[in-house]
Amino acid sequence: MNRRKSPLSPLSDDDFGRLLAFRNGLRRFLRWSEEQARAVGLTPAQHQMLLAVKGNGEPPSIGELAGHLMLRHHSVVELADRAVRAGLVERVQDVGDQRIVRLRLTRDGEAKLTALSEAHLEELSRLRPRFESLWDQLPEPASS
Repeated sequence: MNRRKSPLSPLSDDDFGRLLAFRNGLRRFLRWSEEQARAVGLTPAQHQMLLAVKGNGEPPSIGELAGHLMLRHHSVVELADRAVRAGLVERVQDVGDQRIVRLRLTRDGEAKLTALSEAHLEELSRLRPRFESLWDQLPEPASS
């Protein structure tokens, strides 16, 4: 391995190359994902919200969505308002606590998310060999 000694970093040029390849792969996948969302009439944020609603298991609260989306509560409220108006999700009261509002997918939201998810899983399968080759080159983690 081409290790360069540095007082700041004992990383090699190969290490930086692998990190670059990984980050490029992630960014290309995310760009592709955004284009796929727009192609079915969703914003990338709406796509991510629909995935968080479906992937949460039970209908999530706004606070739970904020955690999944890494956004502030008020930003998720605005995103949810737009998604409700677009017919992608609907608000439902929590069965155990009427103060809590939860979101669930509508049929249209479910259909769009299913189509996108199928395409995403196919794309991830296509990218798998490229990412596996990066994983295979990683050193074992240092024991602590």
